[in-house]
Amino acid sequence: MSGPVLVIELAEAVPRVAIQRLREFLLGASARFEEKRVGEYDLNIHAESLGITDAGDVDGRRPVLVSLMGPGIGDEAIFEAEHADEGDQESFIGFTPTHAVDVIAFCNRPVDHVVTALLTAAVMDVVGGVANAELREDQVAIVASLPGIVATMTDQWPAVYGSAEFLRAWAQPPGFRLLK
Repeated sequence: MSGPVLVIELAEAVPRVAIQRLREFLLGASARFEEKRVGEYDLNIHAESLGITDAGDVDGRRPVLVSLMGPGIGDEAIFEAEHADEGDQESFIGFTPTHAVDVIAFCNRPVDHVVTALLTAAVMDVVGGVANAELREDQVAIVASLPGIVATMTDQWPAVYGSAEFLRAWAQPPGFRLLK
């Protein structure tokens, strides 16, 4: 079963030195680490490495894929497909994404939603960017007062663009869940 997904929108390619720092962070935070290609990591992240002290009834090792994509790094077709119907993101976030990072949980327990949000924030600390999260209708009002919001879309598919600070604040309340 697949779990929640967050996307980090990037204004430019990630420098190799930042990719190396990301690799080192993920390697140190993981129980299992597999580099499928430069910028793509299949891992079991230690929930406690993200500050999660109560992982519920699981052992704290959560399966996740972190995948940098775009021209020159890989998965260009996936990047293009994911952004084909995004419209004009520059008017919302101040730039047109050229690259992205997907953070994809492979499980869908409550802890996986928190892990996905906090891992995405940690990745943003290294590579920068703006998180793109789809919302349920009832979440629009919840996120509106949180710090670090760059933009909110409330039309056909509600979504929020935010900083790492935003993701950390949003993930704090009990019962936190991402849309997908």
